[in-house]
Amino acid sequence: MLATAGLEVEVFEAEPQAGGGLRSAELTLPGFVHDVCSGVHPLAAASPAFRALDVELDLVYSPAPAAHPLDDGSAMVLERSLEATAGWLGPDAAAYRRLVAPVVAALDATLAGRWPQASGRIPGALRHGLDAAGALSRRRFGADAARAFFAGHAAHSMLPLERRPSAGVGLVLATLGHAAGWPIVRGGSQRLADALVDRLHDAGGVLHVSSPVDELPRADLVLCDIAPRELVRLARGRLPARYEQALRGYRYGPGAFKVDWALAAAIPWAAEECRRAATVHLGATLDEIVASERAPWEGRLAARPFVLLSQPSVFDERRAPGGRHTAWAYCHVPNGATVDAGDAIEAQVERFAPGFRELVLARSALGPRDLERHNRNIVGGDVNCGSFELGQLVFRPVRRAIPYRTPLRGVFLCSAATPPGGGVHGLCGYAAAHLALRTLARRRRS
Repeated sequence: MLATAGLEVEVFEAEPQAGGGLRSAELTLPGFVHDVCSGVHPLAAASPAFRALDVELDLVYSPAPAAHPLDDGSAMVLERSLEATAGWLGPDAAAYRRLVAPVVAALDATLAGRWPQASGRIPGALRHGLDAAGALSRRRFGADAARAFFAGHAAHSMLPLERRPSAGVGLVLATLGHAAGWPIVRGGSQRLADALVDRLHDAGGVLHVSSPVDELPRADLVLCDIAPRELVRLARGRLPARYEQALRGYRYGPGAFKVDWALAAAIPWAAEECRRAATVHLGATLDEIVASERAPWEGRLAARPFVLLSQPSVFDERRAPGGRHTAWAYCHVPNGATVDAGDAIEAQVERFAPGFRELVLARSALGPRDLERHNRNIVGGDVNCGSFELGQLVFRPVRRAIPYRTPLRGVFLCSAATPPGGGVHGLCGYAAAHLALRTLARRRRS
C-alpha cells in the first residue's frame, strides 16, 4: 500500500524466506511441499485488500470446502451451496438456513459492494456471532451430527466453546464456505507470499530477508507486523508506561501442535465424502469437541483432541511426486507446551481412516516452541497472535479508538494483534497503511 502510494519502502524480514505464517517447505522428503503454518485460505479468497492491490491469487478449490466424518462411517459436508449443505443436516436443515442464510447474504452484498443491503443484515448476524458455540449448537440444532458439524467450524476460534464469541468464528467460516470457498494455493501457500513480494517490487519497494530488527528504525513511517510484546522490546523504553503495561497484558490463546506427512497414497477415509474436501474436521460429537477445546485452557491435552486436517495434494498435483500425497493436521495444546501430541493426532486420523498409519513415508512435527522459533509472532504457538475472547475481539491489542496507531510518532502496529485479527486477508496491514498515509499527509500539510 505504501509503495503503491509512491513512498520509498523497505521491508525487513527476520527469516531467510518471506511470508511468516505463509510459507512452504519440504518438511519431510524431497519433492513433498508442505505449508509450514497457514494452508487453507477462505479469507484470502474474500479479501478486499488483495483485490484492491491486484494481487495474483492462483487458488485451487476442492469440490466441497470441508467435511466432518462421524463414527458410523458417514460424514457431514460443507458444500459451496447453502442448500446442498442444508441437505446433509436432515431435520436441522431449516435451522441451518435460518442461522447462516442472512450472513451469506450480507457477505455476498459486501463482496459485491452493495453496502446498504449488507448493513441491513448485520444486526442479526452479530446477535448470533457474539454467542458461545456450545450453547448456540444445542439451542439451534436437535441432532448430534448437526451440533458437531457447527462445533467443528467454531473450534477454529481456539476458544472454549462455552465462551463467547466462539459461535461467531463458526458462523463466519461456514458463511465463507458458501460465499467464497475454502481454497488452497496452487503449489503451496508460499506462492501467495511470493505474489505479495512481487507487488512490492513492482511498486519500487525493497525486501531484506535474514534481517532481524532489534530496535525501531528511524523513518517517516514505521509499520510493525509484530506481536505486542515485540513492540515493547523494539521500543526500548520509549513507550508511555500505561500503553506498555497494556501491551504486556495482551492475552494469547492456546498453541498449535502440527504434524505433516509424506504419504504413499491418499488418506483412506471410511466416509467417501471426505475425499471431496481439502479440509476435514476430526471430532465426532459436540461434547467431544467441547472437551477438547476446553483442555488447553486448563493446561492439558485432551485425550481425544479435535484435529483440523488438510489434504492438499488430492486437489493440487504440485504438492507431491506422482502417485504420492501430502497431508497435515494440528490440534490445540496449552500455550508454550512441550507436550508431544503427534500420537494423539494420528490416532484421530486412524479412527476415521483405518490404515492411515501404514501409508506414512515420513513425518514432521512442530510444537508451539518450534512454531515460535520460526516466527516470533506465534507466541507460545498461538497462530492467531492473540486470543479471540470477547474483550480482545474489537479492541486489539489495547483499548484505543484507533488500535493501529501507537503513541510513538509515525509508528503503527499492523499485525494480527490488530483488527480484524488472525487469518490470511491482509486487512490489518491494509487498514494500518491507509491510516499511516493519512497521518503523513496531515503532517505534510501542517
